Amino acid sequence: MVWAAALLLRLASVLAAAAAATPDALHGCQAKCGNVTVPYPFGIGKGCFMEGFDITCNESVAYLSDTNIDVVKINLTEGLLVVNQYMAQDCYSKDGKDNDYNIPSINITGMPYKFSDSRNKFMAVGCDTLAVLRDDELGLKTGCITSCNSTRNIPSGTCAGIGCCETPIPKGLTAFEVIVDGPMNHTNCWDFNPCSYGFLADEGWLNFSVSSFSYLRNLTNVPVTLDWAIGNQSCEEASTSSPAFACKAKHSLCLNSTNGPGYRCNCSVGFEGNPYMEDGCQDIDECMNKTSCVSRCKNTPGNYTCSCPWDKYGDGRKDGSGCKSIWKLVYLALGGAFGLVFLIILCSWLYWIIKKKRLIELKEKFFQKNGGLLLRQQVSSLEGGAPATRMFTMEELEMATDNYKESRILGQGGAGTVYKGILPDQIVVAIKKSKITDDDEIEQFINEVVVLSHINHRNVVKLLGCCLETRVPLLVYEFVPNGTLSHHIHDEDCKASLSLEARLRIAAEIAGALAYLHSEASIAIIHRDVKSSNILLDDNYTAKVSDFGVSRLVPFDRNGLTSLVRGTFGYLDPEYFHTAQFTDKSDVYSFGVILVELLTGEKPVASTRPTECRNLTIHFKSCLKDGRLFPTLEDRVVDEGSPELLVAVAELAKRCLSLMGEERPAMKEVAVELEGMRRFHQHPWIEENEEEGECLLKGAECPIPSRMHGEDDSSVHAMQPFDIMR
Repeated sequence: MVWAAALLLRLASVLAAAAAATPDALHGCQAKCGNVTVPYPFGIGKGCFMEGFDITCNESVAYLSDTNIDVVKINLTEGLLVVNQYMAQDCYSKDGKDNDYNIPSINITGMPYKFSDSRNKFMAVGCDTLAVLRDDELGLKTGCITSCNSTRNIPSGTCAGIGCCETPIPKGLTAFEVIVDGPMNHTNCWDFNPCSYGFLADEGWLNFSVSSFSYLRNLTNVPVTLDWAIGNQSCEEASTSSPAFACKAKHSLCLNSTNGPGYRCNCSVGFEGNPYMEDGCQDIDECMNKTSCVSRCKNTPGNYTCSCPWDKYGDGRKDGSGCKSIWKLVYLALGGAFGLVFLIILCSWLYWIIKKKRLIELKEKFFQKNGGLLLRQQVSSLEGGAPATRMFTMEELEMATDNYKESRILGQGGAGTVYKGILPDQIVVAIKKSKITDDDEIEQFINEVVVLSHINHRNVVKLLGCCLETRVPLLVYEFVPNGTLSHHIHDEDCKASLSLEARLRIAAEIAGALAYLHSEASIAIIHRDVKSSNILLDDNYTAKVSDFGVSRLVPFDRNGLTSLVRGTFGYLDPEYFHTAQFTDKSDVYSFGVILVELLTGEKPVASTRPTECRNLTIHFKSCLKDGRLFPTLEDRVVDEGSPELLVAVAELAKRCLSLMGEERPAMKEVAVELEGMRRFHQHPWIEENEEEGECLLKGAECPIPSRMHGEDDSSVHAMQPFDIMR
């Protein structure tokens, strides 16, 4: 009977706690809409919500008021709101016709919500898919591209770039639109994937596999997670200056928002409920759950205590039938404490020795895994007097980068992260953490290190050494202090800062470096990512070709190699994109884009330009063909250059941009011609007659009149480069 009475008392306390539980909504307000619980500060109807958090309930579907955005779930504890958002898709018929296309957009600007950068990812799905997320008002654009022609190589359970790719979004995003395209109209994969998809969604929502192609075809929207916060003040500001401070409940805490300004509230540890309502945080009865108590448990506000069993008798009996004597426990505890201290000292000493030994073993393991033995073998087998690659230690580079502090990051890309480092002898270097995920890439990485360490060209960033003792290899380069060529061409504070003479010299230096890599290095190197942001300038504005993260070594008996398409939009060789085979002519095309950048001062791709001008190379070649060259050039270039010189440089760029690789000149020819044009610009008085002038502009064999006088490039009609904007 005693146990039955205790059970009834416990049941009564549970029912009383349930009756006292804090309601989700304010008194008299609707607490649910369909399957969605609407807790305060959210609310349905006048007087039921905090400003900015009103919800409309229409036919059991919850919407953010004054929008068509339907709400799926509201989470008070984490400050999250899940909504549905339309998905962009682009579908084609078997003959390549575009049948179904949409450009969805969403805008929550002015509302207390932001798209969660920690929960969402922008995803592109398809085997011929280019998807872009952009916000023109903020000048934001991001996206990715996938390409495949069969289902054999498509992995399941990962969105790693084959059939599916994903990219993060920045903090503070409140509006965007999605553009999706199939560059080849899905003609190479229509049988199993006729559509391209692009969307922002919670990163755990899609478990990608081949079946996702048909699954997404039947969907119109996807779940997106929003962060929300109260107001635009921090906890400190709102709690001291705002009469409308939202954390009203006793036992509530204020937490600053991690995605923009504002704050949110939570109940303190040991309490639960709605922290935005009076008396909203109620004590949790820990004794109702499993606790660490082995005997009697007593609930206290926000916590609980354990006591010895004799307390329940109420007569002070301490005869050992319950807990042992407290004093005996104290004596035992003191004896155990001394033994524990000795044991801790002994274990610490042993741990230090074992840890040091394991660190040495781990360094050796990484050294071998990263190809250290192979590197030593390759270096020792090379002939000549070139200096061997310096092997830096892990501790040296950690000290040089202040343990890879974020403020030391110079840049990040697909090949790795670059840090600024200062060696003990005060030499400033650039240290790159390479991204190597496949053991098969180690041998190729070592070959690249060996070759680059023996390149001694004034216009190629010098590789000083490497470190193989860490989980991923580290490369140490010379530090080039004056930023990138892209910065000096395109940034507003530097626009038109380079003279025509400087541009011609920089172009000639880049061409000379690429010609050296293609034909004069011990093993031919194709860069594969030639672009203005990979050209560094030193204090004297001398060009330095950098970032060989996606470069490939090509044996002299091979004309080219085949791989997954790698490169940058706007610079990518169209022939390489369509065939997946890259040659030295792929670098020639990318160099041609840089040459056009130097002439026009424009970016290769820009959504702010008119549709027909978004792709700079197409627009430039069209203007050159129609005799409208000079209006496209930057004013300073036109002012400083003669018409004959500018036409010659433009014609050279046009040849480099030929759609067929076999019609492009070799980089050695380009370097010779640019050097001749540069000399012509410096000393125009050398030209005695028109024929000699043309020879000087060519810088090589004469005469070549068809190239100088705008003869049409027949390759224009053979293949059109893709335009990444719709």
